[in-house]
Amino acid sequence: MSDGSEDCPVLHVDMDAFYASVVLRGRPELAGLPVVVAGGGDRGVILCATYPARRRGVASGTPTAQARRRCPDLVVVPPDFAAFAEASAAVFEAFATVTPEVEPLSQEEAFLHVGGARRTATPRALGETVRARVVERVGITCSVGVAATRSVAKLASRRAKPDGLVVVPPAEVRDFLDPLDVGELWGVGPSTRARLERMGVTTVADARRLPLELLQATLGRAGGAQVHALLRGAEGGRLHAAFRPRERQRSIGSDRTLARDVGDAEELHGVLLGLTLGVTARARRANLVASVVTVRVRYPDFTTVSRARTLAEPTATTTDVHALAVRLLDDLRDPGRAVRLVGVRLSGLRDSAGHAEQLALGDPERGWRHTDEAADRVRQRFGSGALARATLLEAHPAEARPAASAEEPDPDPAGWWSW
Repeated sequence: MSDGSEDCPVLHVDMDAFYASVVLRGRPELAGLPVVVAGGGDRGVILCATYPARRRGVASGTPTAQARRRCPDLVVVPPDFAAFAEASAAVFEAFATVTPEVEPLSQEEAFLHVGGARRTATPRALGETVRARVVERVGITCSVGVAATRSVAKLASRRAKPDGLVVVPPAEVRDFLDPLDVGELWGVGPSTRARLERMGVTTVADARRLPLELLQATLGRAGGAQVHALLRGAEGGRLHAAFRPRERQRSIGSDRTLARDVGDAEELHGVLLGLTLGVTARARRANLVASVVTVRVRYPDFTTVSRARTLAEPTATTTDVHALAVRLLDDLRDPGRAVRLVGVRLSGLRDSAGHAEQLALGDPERGWRHTDEAADRVRQRFGSGALARATLLEAHPAEARPAASAEEPDPDPAGWWSW
């Protein structure tokens, strides 16, 4: 018997309040309460909010102090990035049990192309299978949109939230899209929406009446063609390469909102060392080395600047990465201004097993790389606080733990660990 999804080979799967759901898995006493994941005290911003918190006007990106004013009984829990990475890996393993054609969008969402799997079950049934396996394997819920194209599937999963599934067959696409604000379309940002609004267009139905030539004259040739396709439920974007496990992490990064604005270079170097310990440890756990280091700072007025440089040799050694990060920070920072936030990111990642280390004449047989690996083994056995750099213990005790915390997410997430 038909379930209406036979012509819908694309699933968009999105975790429900991913960070919060992961943190709350072992906290049943917080169920139903307005909970957010955030660090940095009242100077930070919200990484993720549960649905009860969202109904109180608190959302991702809201400053924590403002969120507390809106919701006095707000429960703030700190981020656990190791748990997030573990949960994300388990989520994508669950996806792979349904189809090998997985196109990741972020750490918590992906398109699943199930055209080849339709011989075993309908797309709707496969979507329900994904939802059940994510709950079984990871202990969190997800929402699934099922459609003929990615752009409609992504909108359908939003309609399905939280913990639901929505199918939009091709024959129902127009009725589904027409009432939507044009800004809800995947790929239509605030600037494009503002241009359309100046033309008297606010809904998809309004915009569909515009000829392609007018859209291109207003939005540019490529932009107009893209919006024209999106209004009709077409892809509206190129298909990414098929997912492979090693491609999940395109960058590994972390930043820290400081408890107070800091202008002292030595203190900032200590903060940077704490962050570098965290990101290099994560790289080593994933058997990755990096070829590019990026440092960014945010000033009290929220002006943010960054600088990147390529390493002489790909590495995940803390000492090498920190040395370059310090140079970048000193080159980047305005000495006359205090800093609100410091961040470091590793990119240009590759598998360490396929990388041959370049040895220098006179280097000791066992150097900093082996020291890092020994320290990793100690922390893995006895806990992250079992071993720390003496420099941090003496001068920067708050930075001694290698676990990094990202309190202010990048508005343009370029990768899995985009700050």
